[in-house]
Amino acid sequence: MATGETGFEDVAFDLISVQYHSLKAGHDYGQYVRDAENAGLDDIAAFFREVMEQDSARAKRCHDLLRNISGTEQGGPAMK
Repeated sequence: MATGETGFEDVAFDLISVQYHSLKAGHDYGQYVRDAENAGLDDIAAFFREVMEQDSARAKRCHDLLRNISGTEQGGPAMK
């Protein structure tokens, strides 16, 4: 299996990257919800809450998948 610049298996790095970006986006969406609520746009605030929940679920799924590969050759430093 190929490794990237990190020295870790690409699959683990990819999952960590998706998890990070999902969590970061979820954090940002909180501000978007407040902005929409402050503008009186409840339907848009609800939409932002929906995508925030989707990203939260995506981050949790990545966490579970990372746990599944933890301790395997796909989950840690690349073996040479």
